[in-house]
Amino acid sequence: ALKDLTKRGKKVIFVGTKANAQKAIFDAATRCGSFYVNHRWLGGTLTNFKTISKRIALLKKIDTEINNNSLDNLTKKEMTEKLKLREKLNDNLEGIKEIKQYIPDAIVIVDPVVEHSAVAEARKVRIPIFALGDTNTDPDLIDYLVPANDDSDASISLVLQLFADAICEGKSGNAL
Repeated sequence: ALKDLTKRGKKVIFVGTKANAQKAIFDAATRCGSFYVNHRWLGGTLTNFKTISKRIALLKKIDTEINNNSLDNLTKKEMTEKLKLREKLNDNLEGIKEIKQYIPDAIVIVDPVVEHSAVAEARKVRIPIFALGDTNTDPDLIDYLVPANDDSDASISLVLQLFADAICEGKSGNAL
């Protein structure tokens, strides 16, 4: 199903903010050219993207100011505050700052119990949910559930690699 979605040019977002899922989320999403959230799910990412896009614009503005050396005109305190804000925004928005459309077409989640806000938003906007979940996951909330240990680094990496492979296959149109 994930391969078929990406074959039709649809976009996917990976979500996993638990410490043991963060690196695997980043690796899988960047390998297949997808969006990701691996630090903190911001409420409204799917349901109120207008507000999130304003924060993305602020991050890009600060990045531009840094590249143009515009921060040199600020006091040391103002510069420190702006750099702290940039770091915070970058942590939360790094994986989604290139989203051009309103919402992605599918979501891949590690541990839907922890990411309950992301699950609720995905259900609200009616996009398919692909998830890696433990025995405490409610399968009725997930469209495509892979039952596996969502606390094990090896388990998370393996399942995310399979999801990323499916996306890569769909994008290339060829079997890997």
